[in-house]
Amino acid sequence: MNTRDAFVSGVGQSEVGMRLTRAPLLLTLDAVKEALDDAGLGIDQIDGVSTYPGKAHGYLGFSPIGADELIDALGIRATWYAGGGEITSQLGAVAAAAMAVRLGQARHVICFRTVYEAAAMSRPEEFPPIRREKVEGYTQWTAPFFAISAACWTAQYAMRHVKRYGMTREQLAQIALTGRANAALNPRALVQKPLTMDEYMSSRMITSPFCLHDCDRFTDASTVIIVSAGDALDEVKATPIRIAAMAGAVDRLSWDQAEWMACYATGPELWKRTDYKPKDVDTAQLYDGFSFQTVAWLESLGFCEVGEGGRFIEGGTRIARDGELPLNTFGGQIGGGRLHGFGFAHEAVVQLRKQGGARQIPGDPKLAVAASGGGPLATALLLARD
Repeated sequence: MNTRDAFVSGVGQSEVGMRLTRAPLLLTLDAVKEALDDAGLGIDQIDGVSTYPGKAHGYLGFSPIGADELIDALGIRATWYAGGGEITSQLGAVAAAAMAVRLGQARHVICFRTVYEAAAMSRPEEFPPIRREKVEGYTQWTAPFFAISAACWTAQYAMRHVKRYGMTREQLAQIALTGRANAALNPRALVQKPLTMDEYMSSRMITSPFCLHDCDRFTDASTVIIVSAGDALDEVKATPIRIAAMAGAVDRLSWDQAEWMACYATGPELWKRTDYKPKDVDTAQLYDGFSFQTVAWLESLGFCEVGEGGRFIEGGTRIARDGELPLNTFGGQIGGGRLHGFGFAHEAVVQLRKQGGARQIPGDPKLAVAASGGGPLATALLLARD
């Protein structure tokens, strides 16, 4: 083991729900406590904090807690910390922490993502919605047409696959059906009722080809990943999971879309940084804010050829828990809740440690890929149990 390697030493998660009344800082502290207990670390051993995208003062439901607020609340003596939105996507905060411990800037870093959108929408007097007198920047191309949701631009990429490669709604449905089947076995999942193909096909359309069940839903929760340096693992009690490789890409943040989503540049870059290959992966935890984003990740990471994603998931057997590539075993964001990227890294660690309970995949999983982002931003982590 290289002492400068970065490892996930602990994971934690708060209650996951909609319109929760527990304050977002307290949800964050709940997740931190669980992660510290998991790792066997004390708060006095934490010397770094990393988050995405930092506190969003103009939209507190999206990101109500910043790195500095957590540092102050817990009295962390940080030698390194970061929090911002101008990175490769949500899991870019974990990648930044990994680089920090590799460089000796910190030994144990708390990485967290806290979301509070459902609660904020239900209590606008506490969390006022965004109000602008004018539109500017790239919002000038979206807000006047009520195209505020990321569903609008993601659907355009999906329709290209429908028109160019023949992807069908029945194929796309397998992302939601698989996620919901797995969520039914996850006691923390937001939606624990399995979904049928008839229910999927008859649900209302949102923006073609997406129906209601292709979209995640606003969630209140906090997820924590602790990243530790290799030379600090003697302080850790849990099975460490090595960050074997990581990659990220950013395209222009514009309504004038690039031809391909940023994941298509990220996937090949990940495999350049490791001797592992796609065939070595035991489970994939891939972003599904909208179902097609998972299809794009499957293609970009080389699990199938570009344009073959629909056929790869057809029937759902290949991506089932007992299939050749178990996918989004906690339910993904569609079933497990919109944990905004961090849930995928959390679940990868759970599966590699064989702590998944009823949703645990069979065999002896040793390698997982976790990915976040689905448009102009993308991050992929390759996690290994050595």
